[in-house]
Amino acid sequence: MSSKVERQKRKAILLSQIQQQRLDLSVCRRDWLETTRTYDRGWNTLLNLRSWALVGSSVMAIWTLRHPNRLVRWTKRGFGLWSAWRLVKSTLRQQHLRD
Repeated sequence: MSSKVERQKRKAILLSQIQQQRLDLSVCRRDWLETTRTYDRGWNTLLNLRSWALVGSSVMAIWTLRHPNRLVRWTKRGFGLWSAWRLVKSTLRQQHLRD
């Protein structure tokens, strides 16, 4: 009979630990949601802008068909900016490694 009492005590201890862990998880969840609220809001905004991006890309495709030289010019500019950015980034990285 003492083993039954011990089991009940052990069960009560485990249930109280489980309840405490649930409370701790609830607090951590609330803190996590509060911390990531701005990121979640930004992500939702980005998802809401998907339809506008689709419309914009369609307009851009039509505009590109009407003015193909401008597309080539802006592609060259974009590639030049991207190359310059990579050069600056690698130079800064090398300077940082030397220090």
